[in-house]
Amino acid sequence: MKLSVVVPCYNEEQRLPRTIELIERYLDARGEPYELILVDDGSADETRKVMDEAAARHPAVKIVALPKNRGKGRALAEGVQVSRGETVLVTDADLSTPIDELPKLEAALAKGAGVAIGSRAVRGSRVELAQPIYRVLMGKVFNLIVQAVLLPGIWDTQCGFKLFRGDIARDVFAGLTTDGFGYDPEVLYLAKKKGMRIAEVPVVWRNSAPTKVSAVRSSLDMFRHVLRVRFRK
Repeated sequence: MKLSVVVPCYNEEQRLPRTIELIERYLDARGEPYELILVDDGSADETRKVMDEAAARHPAVKIVALPKNRGKGRALAEGVQVSRGETVLVTDADLSTPIDELPKLEAALAKGAGVAIGSRAVRGSRVELAQPIYRVLMGKVFNLIVQAVLLPGIWDTQCGFKLFRGDIARDVFAGLTTDGFGYDPEVLYLAKKKGMRIAEVPVVWRNSAPTKVSAVRSSLDMFRHVLRVRFRK
């Protein structure tokens, strides 16, 4: 299996059909073996129905279902666990970073990185539709904290478009302890501790509304997890 794409989904019945269509169309055209792993994080809407229809239509689609909502980090960990790809892409259900940005990350892995992360904060990135200014500012503050505590030199840990060498993905996600939105700094920190080079790659990004990230509650929770990861591992 050349590539595994893991998409965490919680109440995504509206956006998911289009996301699945775009991923399948792009990867089918490349002509390389892949699997699309859709993780239902205990959705209460028709997300699972959308997934079942996709799996019935396309042999590359696999479904992982959590019995109750656990959070984005846990959903990704469960999806990555069953992946078989030489590389593993984790991407958000809203495709804020288009799937056709994938070759940029693959090029970074080809040059020796263990992890390549999409970034909105380095030279060459292009934010076509920005978040509200208060979210931008909160994100910058959070990143400064992450740099000070865990990952100096990484300017954007929260862009939801990351490519891992397959063995590294399955290793670091198996050790993940953060179930919620703060998973990103932890998996990158775990990869760094294992000696992996992390390449920060400029990508195109478009804000997608609505978001499930609470500006205050999620930010405080992410901050708490960053401190816990730093001082317990």
